[in-house]
Amino acid sequence: MSLIKEIDYGTPASKSEATVTLTIDGFEVTVPEGTSVMRAAMETGIAIPKLCSTDMVDAFGSCRLCLVEIEGRRGTPASCTTPVADGMVVSTQTDKLKTLRRGVMELYISDHPLDCLTCAANGDCELQDMAGAVGLRDVRYGYDGGNHVKTRDGGGEVNARYLPKDESNPYFTYDPSKCIVCSRCVRACEEVQGTFALTIAGRGFESRVSPGSFGDDFLGSECVSCGACVQACPTATLQEKSIYDIGQPEHSVVTTCAYCGVGCSFKAEMRGEELVRMVPYKDGKANHGHSCVKGRFAYGYASHKDRVLNPMIRENITDPWREVSWEEALGFAASRLRRLQANYGRDSIGVITSSRCTNEETYLVQKLARAVFGNNNTDTCARVCHSPTGYGLGQTFGTSAGTQDFDSVEDVDVALVIGANPTDGHPVFASRLKKRLRQGAKLIVIDPRRIDLVRTPHVAASHHLALRPGTNVAIVTALAHVIVTEGLYDEAFIRERCDWDEFQDYAAFAAEPANSPESVEALTGVPAATVREAARLYAKGGNAAIYYGLGVTEHSQGSTTVIGLANLAMMTGNIGRRGVGVNPLRGQNNVQGSCDMGSFPHELPGYRHVNNADVRDIFEKAWGVPISDEPGLRIPNMLDAAVDGTFKGLYCQGEDILQSDPDTKHVSAGLAAMECVIVHDIFLNETANYAHVFLPGSTFLEKDGTFTNAERRINRVRKVMSPKAGYADWEVTQLLANAMGGNWSYAHPSEIMAEIAATTPSFANVTYDLLDEKGSVQWPCNDETPDGTPIMHIDGFVRGKGRFIRTDYVATDEKTGPRFPLLLTTGRILSQYNVGAQTRRTDNVVWHEEDVLEIHPHDAELRGVKDGDWVKLQSRSGETSLRAKITDRVSPGVVYTTFHHPATQANVITTDFSDWATNCPEYKVTAVQVSPSNGPTDWQEEYENFSRQARRVEAAE
Repeated sequence: MSLIKEIDYGTPASKSEATVTLTIDGFEVTVPEGTSVMRAAMETGIAIPKLCSTDMVDAFGSCRLCLVEIEGRRGTPASCTTPVADGMVVSTQTDKLKTLRRGVMELYISDHPLDCLTCAANGDCELQDMAGAVGLRDVRYGYDGGNHVKTRDGGGEVNARYLPKDESNPYFTYDPSKCIVCSRCVRACEEVQGTFALTIAGRGFESRVSPGSFGDDFLGSECVSCGACVQACPTATLQEKSIYDIGQPEHSVVTTCAYCGVGCSFKAEMRGEELVRMVPYKDGKANHGHSCVKGRFAYGYASHKDRVLNPMIRENITDPWREVSWEEALGFAASRLRRLQANYGRDSIGVITSSRCTNEETYLVQKLARAVFGNNNTDTCARVCHSPTGYGLGQTFGTSAGTQDFDSVEDVDVALVIGANPTDGHPVFASRLKKRLRQGAKLIVIDPRRIDLVRTPHVAASHHLALRPGTNVAIVTALAHVIVTEGLYDEAFIRERCDWDEFQDYAAFAAEPANSPESVEALTGVPAATVREAARLYAKGGNAAIYYGLGVTEHSQGSTTVIGLANLAMMTGNIGRRGVGVNPLRGQNNVQGSCDMGSFPHELPGYRHVNNADVRDIFEKAWGVPISDEPGLRIPNMLDAAVDGTFKGLYCQGEDILQSDPDTKHVSAGLAAMECVIVHDIFLNETANYAHVFLPGSTFLEKDGTFTNAERRINRVRKVMSPKAGYADWEVTQLLANAMGGNWSYAHPSEIMAEIAATTPSFANVTYDLLDEKGSVQWPCNDETPDGTPIMHIDGFVRGKGRFIRTDYVATDEKTGPRFPLLLTTGRILSQYNVGAQTRRTDNVVWHEEDVLEIHPHDAELRGVKDGDWVKLQSRSGETSLRAKITDRVSPGVVYTTFHHPATQANVITTDFSDWATNCPEYKVTAVQVSPSNGPTDWQEEYENFSRQARRVEAAE
């Protein structure tokens, strides 16, 4: 193994289809029109020296090191900013160029500390490399440049130019003395990330990179710690702290991030089995070399002291945990599960799969339920967040997934973002979207809260529809009303691709006066004129793409809203090509995959119903056992049955339902009523408070497998270190299955994928060899589409004709009133992830150490609440306390919080109302009251005491 060194071509690739031919150092090369001379040379294998250029950002032409000579042209132009021309003859190595380049390098080195042997970037420094490349051996100007780290000048006086190293950011340092003012970090922040947090302050020797206003540190600035600046820096000016602590890596492995549904590819750079840093992989087709703070830096949880590395058991949840061998733990779990089935019936136990685990691991967990337990009691957090996507898109289009790839955003003319906050939840995609918006695309935001995209540097939404929580269906149907009544629909597309009679029925429904923007304004709170303008922009603004998230699906009418969005796309012809589509932004790294793998109680892998005998026959032959045709229990049904005394045992892999599922008191009551709860995770999470068996899990760094991201992209996960607990998660599930008589014999996850491919049509041609060859593929990947399917429904819908379905608005049963006059909605924040089990155990807590309640100034004043005060948040289900943040990002009557910290237990507030079609919980609409408080509630203190008791581990003898 060795370090994977990606070629830096100096400037971005040209997308022109026209080509030109030129000669570089005697070699003829043909490249796309618009390519820079520097890139053309690199594609020929000729590396022109450079410092300010990198192919992640546009050419800048400031370092003057990449000079070339061109026949017929005067002077020595910079190759990075000079486009190729047909017949051009370029020389990159002449005596004149050598002399000029050495002179330029002398100036750089005269103003740079020569501490190479002790510098963190030693061996990975482009300045060092370029000095060698140009043959620099001496510096005529001396080495006393004004930018050196010297607190005092040569005469003993204080050096006014001295700036100390900025170590405020938890993950990287900024050393001003080593800055060569190439501006690569500034340009990366602007062009790649889109935050505009950095600038160059000062002139001449006093030029410095500055985060925000001159004198600010990185932590206090607008920097979001995505790492783009660190990656772009050619010296040790911006350097990961891990390099200082560990040293330079010596080998790397390409793997996939285990955070959100973007599915970024990274090079895990290692020294032995120690992870030095995660570097975004430029060939990653979902991220193209970019990252966010979580994927780039927040991997420390993998080695956190809280990790449990030994199996543990206990007879009762009031007992302390006892560490045991794997054999004893698995035997204890298997015997209890067998006893429960003997006493209470085959259907008395079940499983919960994880959207954080691999496809292969998820597949085995649902197989455990069906092939070993003999029932279909399998569910997943993917249903808890995105099952309306599966239902709504399945009904209208015939497939349960997003329609485009992320690259499609480059062709978007109008982006409609509804119920999603990409800058916090899907930041790498958000950066690409912001770049397209800066290029001139228009933006419509439908959200009760003013998310960052509404107004961010050089980006402003054309329309922000700040609707009342729970009225998504009304607003989407009002958009359809405008499109229908003003004749803005694409009749030719509808007649060719959809059922015309169904469209006419839907159009008649949408055109009813009750669905007009004027009629629904009282429900939604959105001015009718704004709705009409947004509808016209979406219908006639060019390529229009819909991006949505949990703010659409986590409602009692989540499935109806997804259907309504599909209707909008079909009626305007915005489906089946680049730049359009209906695109769910999946919350976790493998939400899509856990759905694909058959985690739902009514569906086998590939979204095929368990009552379909032909489908069952496929799996019965593969598994050698009969499969029940009776749909099993969803998580809320399991909990209900547990309280009733008929559901007794649960194997929960990689999920924390006590913190993440709604109505915490109901979840805890159900878990407490079970006689065998097996938690398989890396930490003692909140659910483990009620567990009898704890099986230590493995992180994404310790296993092989695949994740499937929000664009249906199947990405390889590769093991970069040995499992700290001894087994990868798929091996633990296999051991449990075999302890119960499963007789499984998988030797590697590739064998599990082979079984998935053999039984699931959309994965038919997927193999690890193919993924290694292609990098990744998007399902369907079969004989018809052997290289995968970036864009769905190009020539026709999967179901044949697109189906229009009426979208009647039905108000949620959760109502405000005198006791609970406000509406609570929930979401995520950039630095934290889901229930926070991983990110809370990293330095990301610097940015978000507790959940807070956003409340509008008007509502706060009515209640006597000041910024930072403790407030009690109370609903019909429960109450909790947290600190208030007064902000106009939320509208009057709406409050907002995150759910990353168990001390808050935000879901003790949420109700058990759910989507009519899928049981997806209604997290986004809860009637609440807010009042001043002195601190945590009695319930929080009782829970904290219980949790502390439940985590006791018996001292080893």
